Amino acid sequence: MTKILLLTDIHGQFEIIPAFMELGPDMVLIAGDLTDCGAPEEARGMLDMIDVPCFVVPGNCDQKGIINIIEESDAVNLHGTSLEIGSITITGVGGSNPTPFGTPFELSEEEINELLEQAIARGGQNVHNILVVHAPPYGTLDEVGGANVGCRSIRSHLREFDLVCCGHIHDHSGVMEEEGTVIVNPGPAAEGKCAVIILGEEAKDIQVDLISL
Repeated sequence: MTKILLLTDIHGQFEIIPAFMELGPDMVLIAGDLTDCGAPEEARGMLDMIDVPCFVVPGNCDQKGIINIIEESDAVNLHGTSLEIGSITITGVGGSNPTPFGTPFELSEEEINELLEQAIARGGQNVHNILVVHAPPYGTLDEVGGANVGCRSIRSHLREFDLVCCGHIHDHSGVMEEEGTVIVNPGPAAEGKCAVIILGEEAKDIQVDLISL
């Protein structure tokens, strides 16, 4: 059994991190927007607060220099790569598909698809296969004003994963299943929201609890 803490959309509210760590996770996944378009260096102290293995992708509100800050910390930069930890393979792509707001870390659908394909090629199918992204797959937990604004490239790779951890859309948090894949957006950590995910010994044995501190 592995206990995972999923955080996203921290947006610079780093003082809440110790309270999340009291949940006692085995590992932490951060699905982007560590900062609120601020200097990447702001996130350095926050990453130091996490004393278990931590795997991070940037969000659209993170400057691209956040990648260097992650790599200089004890956390693992997942953007554009895949790694195996025992029975778990974790793949990550950060940033988001284009938004109307011109935020710092936006990528075209083609760029996201290329990064995903490269990352998937580095990993291998495992008991549990997790994708950590900032933007949700198109048509899943991605509604803003009645419109779907998620990423079509991520959606096209959905069946290659058992679990997709995302954020980005603050008002459409939740847990759902699509094409046999569990998709989780815990809601903004800046508002005290997170998800605790328990992976069992068998494939597809995934339990998700959404928590508000």
